[in-house]
Amino acid sequence: MNRESKKVLVTGAAGFLGSHLAEKLANNNHKVIGIDNMIGGYKDNVPKNIEFINGDCCDLNQMNKIMENVNVVYHCAATAHEGLSVFSPFEITKNNYLASVSVFSAAVSKKVNRIIFCSSMARYGNQKTPFNENMPPRPIDPYAIAKVAAENVLINLCELNNIEWVIAVPHNIIGPRQKYDDPFRNVVSIMINRMLQRKAPIIYGDGEQKRCFSYIDDCISCLLPMLDQKNLNKQIINIGPDEEFVSINEVAKICSNVTGSNLKPIYKKDRPREVKHASCSADKARKILNYKTKTDLKTGILKTFDYIKKRGAKPFEYHINLEIKNELTPESWLKKEI
Repeated sequence: MNRESKKVLVTGAAGFLGSHLAEKLANNNHKVIGIDNMIGGYKDNVPKNIEFINGDCCDLNQMNKIMENVNVVYHCAATAHEGLSVFSPFEITKNNYLASVSVFSAAVSKKVNRIIFCSSMARYGNQKTPFNENMPPRPIDPYAIAKVAAENVLINLCELNNIEWVIAVPHNIIGPRQKYDDPFRNVVSIMINRMLQRKAPIIYGDGEQKRCFSYIDDCISCLLPMLDQKNLNKQIINIGPDEEFVSINEVAKICSNVTGSNLKPIYKKDRPREVKHASCSADKARKILNYKTKTDLKTGILKTFDYIKKRGAKPFEYHINLEIKNELTPESWLKKEI
C-alpha cells in the first residue's frame, strides 16, 4: 500500500450501495474488507478486488476480528425495509440497531480513525419538505427509530473515545445491482421486475406520495470524500438530489415507458406509517462535498431497467417473515401477490 492508502471495512459489501462503494475504494488503491450476510445482496455484486467475508454484523466476536488494523469503517449494511418494519419490527430492528451497535463497538475497541454511518431519510419523519440536517429526527416507524437510535450510539461512543464520525443520509437510491426480487422494498426495481413479467405495477394509496430518487453513482460521489476529508468530522449530510420531486404515479409512468409495458397500475390501500411527501435538501452536500446531480430520474430508471433485463426477471422472494399479521398488513404481502 502507498502512504495515502487505507485499510477500509465496508459492511453490506454484497448489497447495492456497499458493493459499489467497496469497488470504488479498492480501485482507488485502498485495501478493502467487505462483510455481508447476503439478506439483501447478490453474490455477483461482490467486487473481485476486495477481501470478502460472508458473515453477520450482529456477531460481535467476528466484527472484532475483522476490525483489526482497520482505519476507516463505512457501515452500509442495513435491512432497509421501512414499510415492512411495522410488521416485522424484531427482524428489522435487530439488523439495523443491534448490528450497528456491534459494528460501532468493535470499531471503537480497535481504535479506528473514522466511522461513516449510512443512515436514512426516514429519520426526518413527517416534517415539512425539503428536510434539512438542522431538523431534529422525528422517526415514525420501527426502521426509522432503529436508524436514529444507531446514530445516537455512534455519536455517544465516538465522542467518548475521540473517534471521528460522519452520518450520511442517502435516500431512494436506484441503479444496477439493486435487489429487484425483494417484494418489500425498492419501488422502481419492483415495478420493473413486474413489468418484465407482464404484471401491472402495484401502488399503495393514491400514488400521489412524492419522493426524490438518487442514482447510485451520484451517491457514491458523496461517500468517497467522507473517507478522510477533514471538515466532515461530526457532520450529518443528506446525499441525493432535490431537483426532481415526483409522485409514485409519475414513477410508474416512466417505468412503463422505459419497459414498453403500458400496464395500468393496481391500487391498494395505504400502507400504515408511510410518509406522504419526503425529500431532502442537498444544499449542505453541494457546499461541502461539491455535490452535483449528474444522472436524472429517467436516465437512472433506464439504467436500472437495463440491468434487470440483462439479468432476467425473477419471481419475488418473501425472505423475511411477517411477525405481525392483522387487518393492517398489506394484502399483497399476506397473499404474496407481488
